[in-house]
Amino acid sequence: MMYKVVEKFVSINGEGRLSGQLAVFIRFLGCNLDCSYCDTKWANKENTSYTLMSEEEIYEYIKGTKVKNVTLTGGEPLLQENIIQLIEYLSKDNELSIEIETNGSVSLKEFTKIKNRPRFTMDYKLPSSGMEYKMLIDNFSYLKKEDTVKFVAGSMHDLERAKDIIDKYELKNRASVYVSPVFGKIDVKGMVEFMKEHKMNDVTLQLQLHKIIWDPEKKGV
Repeated sequence: MMYKVVEKFVSINGEGRLSGQLAVFIRFLGCNLDCSYCDTKWANKENTSYTLMSEEEIYEYIKGTKVKNVTLTGGEPLLQENIIQLIEYLSKDNELSIEIETNGSVSLKEFTKIKNRPRFTMDYKLPSSGMEYKMLIDNFSYLKKEDTVKFVAGSMHDLERAKDIIDKYELKNRASVYVSPVFGKIDVKGMVEFMKEHKMNDVTLQLQLHKIIWDPEKKGV
C-alpha cells in the first residue's frame, strides 16, 4: 500500500494530552472539510506536492527518529486509502504510541476495532468553522478515556456551543475534553472567565504551543 505524505518531521506536540512532548508527525494529503480557520489548507489541495510512501517506509522513518510518540495528521488522515492497514502495521510495535488527529466527520467505528488501537484526538467543529453540520455525533460512542475531544473556539458563541455539546453528551465521562482558541480570534482571558462562570470542571484550556514558539505560519513544526 502507498500513502500520500505531504510532510514528515519531529517536533513537540503543540496540543492534546501529550502537549509539550516530542512526537514524530506524518501529515497526509487531503481533507473533506474547509474550516474557516484551517492552518493547513495547503495540505488539502489536490495540486499539493506529496511523496508516495509505503507502510514499511513510513515505519522505517518513524523508527529512525528514535521518537516514540507518533501523530498521524492531515488534512484528514482517515481519508487515506487503506489507512487502516497502516495503523494496524504501526500498532504492532508496542514501543510506539500512536495518535490520530481526526476532524470529527469520519466514522471511528472500524478504527476502534484495531488491536492495540491508537488514541484519537477528535475535533468537534464549532459554528465559526462553518463545518459543524458535518460532525458525526455517533463518534462520541466510540471514544475511550485515553482519547480526546477538542473544541476550537473562534467566538464566545462557539464556547457556549462547546459547553452545550460537552454537557449533552456527557463527554467528560467518555474522554479528555479540551478547548482552545482560534489563534488571534478570541480573547483567551474571556475564555477563562467563561470557564469560571460555568464551573467547567475537568475541561482543559489549551493554547497551541507551536504557534507561540514559532511563526504561526511556519511548516514542519
